[in-house]
Amino acid sequence: MKKLVFNFLLITVLFSLNLSAQYQPKDISKQDLKKAKEWVNQTYNSLSQDEKLGQLFIVALYTNKDENHINQIRNIVVNDKIGGLILMQDDAAREINLVNEFQQKSKVPLMIGMDAEWGLYQRINTAHKFPWAMTLGAIQDKNLIYKMSAKIAEDCKRMGINWDFAPVVDVNTNPNNPIIGNRSFGSEVSNVTQSALFYANGLQDNNILAAIKHFPGHGDTNTDSHLDLPVVSHNLERLNKVELAPFKALMNKGIGGVMVAHLYVPSLESSKGIPASISKNIITGLLKEKLDYKGLIITDALNMGAVANKYKPGELDALAFKAGNDIMLFSQGVSEGKKLIQKAIDNGEISQSRVEESVKKILLTKYFLGLNKYTPKNPENINYDINNDSHTKLVQNLYSNALTLLKDEKKLLPLNYNATYYYVPLEEAPYQAFENRLKLDVKVITKKASEINTIPANSTVIVGFHKDNSTAYKPYKISSESKKILSELTKNQNVILNVFGSAYALKDIDISKVSTVLVSYENNDDSMTATADAFRGKTKISGKLPVLVNDKLKPGMGIDLNPFKFSKSTEFTTSK
Repeated sequence: MKKLVFNFLLITVLFSLNLSAQYQPKDISKQDLKKAKEWVNQTYNSLSQDEKLGQLFIVALYTNKDENHINQIRNIVVNDKIGGLILMQDDAAREINLVNEFQQKSKVPLMIGMDAEWGLYQRINTAHKFPWAMTLGAIQDKNLIYKMSAKIAEDCKRMGINWDFAPVVDVNTNPNNPIIGNRSFGSEVSNVTQSALFYANGLQDNNILAAIKHFPGHGDTNTDSHLDLPVVSHNLERLNKVELAPFKALMNKGIGGVMVAHLYVPSLESSKGIPASISKNIITGLLKEKLDYKGLIITDALNMGAVANKYKPGELDALAFKAGNDIMLFSQGVSEGKKLIQKAIDNGEISQSRVEESVKKILLTKYFLGLNKYTPKNPENINYDINNDSHTKLVQNLYSNALTLLKDEKKLLPLNYNATYYYVPLEEAPYQAFENRLKLDVKVITKKASEINTIPANSTVIVGFHKDNSTAYKPYKISSESKKILSELTKNQNVILNVFGSAYALKDIDISKVSTVLVSYENNDDSMTATADAFRGKTKISGKLPVLVNDKLKPGMGIDLNPFKFSKSTEFTTSK
């Protein structure tokens, strides 16, 4: 009898430990944990082997593709009994209707994921765009990041999304990184870790699962893994100090998912050319055993060129599961993958207990996310609900807090309402939102690049580098023509340089003769509005540089500048 009681207590403790090490709602009661266990075991035992294997797969649903694609996904949901979907472009209402349909047809509720690092806008262009991680990395009040991800969670819930594949915790130490860059919080481990934790908590405190990515670290790569296999050639000491450091710091913070990258890391995987995403040494040996991560482990998209070009559909899925992943994302061959996994089980290469471990982990997470009580979402007014004044207000506040003043030698900011300023917009992107906002109460004369000779000497000239930020991956480099114009203006003008783009744009620009330099990080209406308000003395400037730009522009740099203090006796005074 004593032995029976001991075994029961041991099982209970082990189950509780497993629960506490992965995502679970805050303040969950013992009774709710018991219910969760009962639901997981009951559901698992009701599934056939084929249905259990189906839980391991997530496939992509596009609403900008034809009906053949929609029918193909419909068939996969019904016939292959998959565990979830990742929503891609682009029709929010159509996605809601399809998710409602597919949930109704699924014996086990589907996990619905999306890459929504900067909100649903990353996939749905009618949604409101939130700032990129690099912009957020400049913000000193990290509670604002929490507020942002809480709002993203609200939008996800509205859509029936349960899992935001975010945040990125790659430490972007390579300015030429073609795929991470703006998606990273910066080049400093502590800032990346802290920012990511606030982001993840904002999601999970609002019942949306987070996933830190891209393990074991995609920040120092010069190849896009969507196209080919990047190599991270650092030694173990460096990997532990930089690339792995944020993951290690976040392992015990209750974050529900880790996404594994398609990277070749020789220091962690001795077999040549084996990506981390199918490396047992990296996933099972390092992530699960050494770092003791108990949450869901998911591959990066299996359609990416780094792996898809080298393995057959299904073969890749089986290799990923053997390596230790729980979920194969963006599978290109579900039925083939299931057959190969089952074959490996029959051959003794994979144990059935391994399947049970992953499937129960998936089911438990689904229960905690409330998927056992799924209710259909209403597509009406969806575009308004994910893009309205509440989004605009929050987003402009985020951009405002990110603004980073690197120089202000002649104290040219905030602008003087009694003075006249000249504005020269350069580079390729729109600038009108900044110009219009400035002109609300400041006298500003806009000049084309060809007209700079008409600006009186010793004037104060605002130069705007307006970069194309239509995607996070556009080049940040400034043209030689714009550099030349900036140089000309510094000869006999007081110049305020504003970078509406990545701070890396300043990497090879001589700013020694520029009095004032401000980085806004992005070029869009919200960032331009926030910048103009700071110029006009309406808001404080408090951002700090999140990346190493060059020897003179280092992480943590940034001057705090207070807004105007208005009084009845004076038109304005400044406090700096």
